[in-house]
Amino acid sequence: MTQFVHPPALSLSTIDERSREIFRRIVENYLSHGEPLGSRNISRIIPMTLSPASVRNVMSDLEQAGLIFAPHISAGRMPTEKGLRFFVDAMMEVGDPTGDERATIEAQVKAAAGRSLDGVLAEASSLLSGLSRGAGVVLASKTNTRLKHVEFVMLDPARALVVLVGEDGQVENRILALPPGLPASALTEATNFLNARLDGRTISELRTDLEEHRSQLTDELDELTARLVEAGLAVSVGSEGARQLIVRGQANLLEDLRAQEDLERIRLLFADLETQKEVIELLSRAENADGVRIFIGSENKLFSLSGSSLIAAPFRDSRQQIVGVVGIIGPTRLNYARIVPMVDFTARVVSDMMRKRES
Repeated sequence: MTQFVHPPALSLSTIDERSREIFRRIVENYLSHGEPLGSRNISRIIPMTLSPASVRNVMSDLEQAGLIFAPHISAGRMPTEKGLRFFVDAMMEVGDPTGDERATIEAQVKAAAGRSLDGVLAEASSLLSGLSRGAGVVLASKTNTRLKHVEFVMLDPARALVVLVGEDGQVENRILALPPGLPASALTEATNFLNARLDGRTISELRTDLEEHRSQLTDELDELTARLVEAGLAVSVGSEGARQLIVRGQANLLEDLRAQEDLERIRLLFADLETQKEVIELLSRAENADGVRIFIGSENKLFSLSGSSLIAAPFRDSRQQIVGVVGIIGPTRLNYARIVPMVDFTARVVSDMMRKRES
């Protein structure tokens, strides 16, 4: 059973069975059709005998509780964001992805396993987008890559290039200022010293290890070369907070638009997605969860205008450290019961793939 994190603010004990059934019908109609549901239609479909007048009385109570609202005068009712949150936390039944969905996710991630990590994550984003008809998103740290090789290459007497080669084949370069009077041989010594200690570590882990064993640094290297090693790690760790954001399938959000206000909402969401810093900050909040996180509409400032939702789950490396997040962004009427287990399963498949790549 999929686990997602967000304790309910309300309890099922606060509404009776009749109110709960009417509320469920209103929410499910909204998630399926994006339209309000009226009392006459509700009285026809609920598995109990209630007149439209009785249904309206219950709807009035639910409206006073802030769970539903009337988008137009004399219209039916739709759930508020508070109502959606209550439904997701307290009433939604979440199972597992279908067999076809599981097979598709596993096959596409496995097919991408031979690519770079960027390629695998882009594939995960694309497949989530295709399965959900929302926008697939992936957030990962660029510096979580485990290192295979490090090399110092002199550019001129004042500068060197630090080349970082990851176990997944990714290559990153950093420019490093050299201490005055540093001989060219020091670059070779620094390269050999670090490569002898990589052992699949990240830059951050390598730096921590050398700080804990500083005596080895000073015993094996002269002062200038030791300073070069420290400077090389420092310039690399300087980008430790760098984040990689992958978004796929924005065009899916243009499907099934029902009114001009829907088009405006999607325009605002596209503008939100262009603001990568805020998207990254929002996704980073999902890294602190043990399971799936669900953000609905104005619960976060990023989607306060577009009225969108995010469903996201963290994935881990071979050492069980959280190294990124996968998720779906779409309208608040996402099919939460279907997408929550799908996102959770994708995160677990990506985690398994990362463990195999690092083993």
